[in-house]
Amino acid sequence: MPNSDLFAPDTSRNAAIIRVSELNRRARGLLEAHLELMWVAGEVSNFTRATSGHWYFVLKDKDAQVRCVMFRNKAALLGFVPENGMQVEVHALPSLYEPRGEFQLGVETLRRAGLGALFEAFERLKARLASEGLFDAERKKTLPAFPRRIGIVTSPQAAALHDVLTTLKRRAPMIEVIIYPAPVQGASAAREIAAAIGTASARNECDALIVCRGGGSIEDLWSYNEESVARAIAACPIPVVSGVGHETDVTIADFVADRRAPTPTAAAEMLSPNRSELIAGLATRATTMQRAMQRLRERIMQRLDRARRGLLSPAQQLARERERLAACKDRLARGHAAAMQQRQWKLAHARQALLARRPGIAGRAARMRLAASGLKQARMRCFDLIGHRLAQARDALPMLNPQRILERGYSIVETARGDIVRSARQTPAGASLTLRFAEGRVAATVDTVLDAGVARNAGEPGV
Repeated sequence: MPNSDLFAPDTSRNAAIIRVSELNRRARGLLEAHLELMWVAGEVSNFTRATSGHWYFVLKDKDAQVRCVMFRNKAALLGFVPENGMQVEVHALPSLYEPRGEFQLGVETLRRAGLGALFEAFERLKARLASEGLFDAERKKTLPAFPRRIGIVTSPQAAALHDVLTTLKRRAPMIEVIIYPAPVQGASAAREIAAAIGTASARNECDALIVCRGGGSIEDLWSYNEESVARAIAACPIPVVSGVGHETDVTIADFVADRRAPTPTAAAEMLSPNRSELIAGLATRATTMQRAMQRLRERIMQRLDRARRGLLSPAQQLARERERLAACKDRLARGHAAAMQQRQWKLAHARQALLARRPGIAGRAARMRLAASGLKQARMRCFDLIGHRLAQARDALPMLNPQRILERGYSIVETARGDIVRSARQTPAGASLTLRFAEGRVAATVDTVLDAGVARNAGEPGV
C-alpha cells in the first residue's frame, strides 16, 4: 500500500518543502512500484505518429480516458497501425509523464480487441494437435529437389498467387503449376481450403503443394488456424509447404506443414531450383568434363603413340633384328679379339717363364724318362709273376675237381634236402638219402645206424 504519511499535512514549522518536479518524480515512482503491466481495453482516439516514430493516442471508454505512448522500437514490431475509433487492447505500464504531470500508459504491445479469445483458442488447438504428434519432425516429408508439377491452394485473385507464379516463372519456368482455388478468408474459407487440399491429395498429380496467402491481421489469417485445415494438411500424401502471411505471422498450418516458408514467395523459392544457378552449375560441370576428357584424350594419344612406335611391320622388325644381330656380332668379334690378345699375352708370359726355367726342366725330363723305364720293367716282372701263379692254379684245378674223386670210386651222400652227409649221426634210421656217383645217382633208405665213430674210423659208409 502507498505510504499515506507521504501526503499527510505537516503542521510543524520545520516541515520540508519540495518542488513540483520532485512531487511528480515521487508520484511516478509510487505508480510504477505498485501498478504492474496490465491489459487495458478501449477505443483509440487522437492517434498521432510523431516524426521520431513514436505513437501518441488516447484510450477511452464511455466513462473515462487515459493518454498512451508507444515508443518507436515497440511500434516497429506491430504488424498494423491503429486508427481512430478502433477497439484495441494494450499491454501497458501505468506511469506519470513528469514534465506535465500527466498520468499515461507506456504501451508495450497492442492488439485488436477480442484477440485474446482468439489467442487462447490458438494455443488450445496447438497444444492438442501437438499432443497427437501432428507437429513431430518424424512425420515430416522430404521436399522434392526437382519437382515437375507444383500445386497451389489459394485464391485466384490473391496477390500471393501472382508472387508465387512470378517466382516460379523466373526461377524454373519448366515446372507445371496446378491451382486449386479456395478463398483465403471468410466464414467458409477454412472448409473450402481443407476441401481444396483434399482434392489435391485425391488426385495426387503434383510433386509438392503450396498452401499460401498474403499477410493480414490474425482475423484475416484465422482460416489457417482451423482444425479442419490442419488435419487436411496432415493427411495429405504430398509434401506441403505453408507460406501464409508475412515472416512474423505464425499459424497452425505452419506447424503441421512439412516445411514453413516466411512468405508465399519464399515458399515458391523453396520448391523451385534456380534455373540460372542450375545452368551455371551445368556449365561448370560441362567445362570440368571437357577438361577431363581432353586430359584423358591426351593420355590415350600418348599411349597410342608409344604403342605405334612399338608396333612395327615384319620388314621393320627384320631390319631391327638384323641391326641387333650385327651389333651382337660386332661385340662378339671385339670380345673374341680381346680374349685372344689376352691369351696370347699370357702364353708369351708363360713361354718366357718356361725359357727361364729350362735347365731344371731338362733334368726333370731325364729323371722322368728313367722312372718310366723302371716302371716298365717292374710292370713286366709283375705280369710274369702273375702268369706263373695263374699256371700253377690252372694245373692244380683238375686235381681239386670233385668229379675226378668220384671217378676214382668215391660217392657223395646227400640228404633229401640236398645237404652233404659228413657223419653217420646225420642219418637216423629211416632217413632217405641220395648217393651221387661219377656216373648217375641212387636213392637209398637208412636201415640201421652202426657205431658212428667206428664207421668214421673205418671209412665205411654205414648204410
